[in-house]
Amino acid sequence: MEEQATGFVFDATFWALVGLVLFLLVVFAAGVPRKVAKALDDRADRIRSDLDEARRLREEAQALLASYQRKQRDAEKEAEDIVERATVDAKRYAEEARAALRDQLERRVQMVESKIAQAERDATQEVRLAATTLAIAASRKLIAERVGATEDAELISSAIGELDSRLH
Repeated sequence: MEEQATGFVFDATFWALVGLVLFLLVVFAAGVPRKVAKALDDRADRIRSDLDEARRLREEAQALLASYQRKQRDAEKEAEDIVERATVDAKRYAEEARAALRDQLERRVQMVESKIAQAERDATQEVRLAATTLAIAASRKLIAERVGATEDAELISSAIGELDSRLH
């Protein structure tokens, strides 16, 4: 190792120090620290921007999710209301149909009863008419048999006419 007159030793440590100083001068002269700092700042800004964007997207997604959940609840409620209204309407329609059928059956029963009553009246009237006609015929025959040819024809005619008007 060489020694100079000043007593300073130029060994490997010295040269490593000189190389380090020169390297640092070149690095600082080229503006590397500023470029590294700018690159780190830019990266930090991008990360911050990405985080802000992610936060914004998360908030939008949460708002959208809340909106869809609200719409789903509203749709479920509306579906329940529709089912409930349909059930009520179906019950009401069934009751109205039963009432209409009951009314129709009652009208038919009344109509049949009315026809039966009319048929009874008609039959009774026909029986009475037949009985009256038979009674008149029998009376005529009886009177004709009991009253001889000697009796006055006028008396017989008036009695028969009177009998007919009394029976009808």
